[in-house]
Amino acid sequence: MSRLSLCWSPTSPYVRKVMILAHETGLAARIELLPKNVWAADTDIGATNPLGKVPALVLGDGTVIFDSPVILDHLDTLHGGPRLIPAEGPARVRVLTLQALADGVLDAAVLTLLESRRPAAERSADWVARQRRAIDRGLDAVEAQVAGFGPGLDAGQITVLSALGYLDFRFTNLDWRSGRPALAAWFGQAAQRPSFLATVPKDPA
Repeated sequence: MSRLSLCWSPTSPYVRKVMILAHETGLAARIELLPKNVWAADTDIGATNPLGKVPALVLGDGTVIFDSPVILDHLDTLHGGPRLIPAEGPARVRVLTLQALADGVLDAAVLTLLESRRPAAERSADWVARQRRAIDRGLDAVEAQVAGFGPGLDAGQITVLSALGYLDFRFTNLDWRSGRPALAAWFGQAAQRPSFLATVPKDPA
């Protein structure tokens, strides 16, 4: 089997969800990690992904796939185990919708972080509040679904896991567990999985 190359950042939660799935499906050893600092002035990420983002997956024939939901969908066709994205029917819609919900939480969290890094005089409290409301509503919606989570991980649950890990990593003062006992308990167990422990984000030295 040909190797795959992943444009990668050690702190990107979107990269992390890809790598969690790769570890869960036994594909991690096939993936070459290509470190990219998308914020560097001399970054070449645009030559691979014209949107200038990670992750981007380069296949053996040079085909480039982005962004993370598409990469997960492709990787899920490359292993012999149970599908993490059902092939069809209501189960597929459920998993993809959960993935979209968790990605939306991540989007709001990343936008909040970027806003916090702007000069103080240019920051918008209204913008931050809007993103915080999106995070809260999104997590409340996930809380309502936890009872239906299976013992393993599907692509939606992987994205939830990555999103919660990102909140713990970047927003240590955000008590997302409060009022969400089912989600907190699920995360406490899921965070012990080898795939999660193998993908812990770390700021570059």
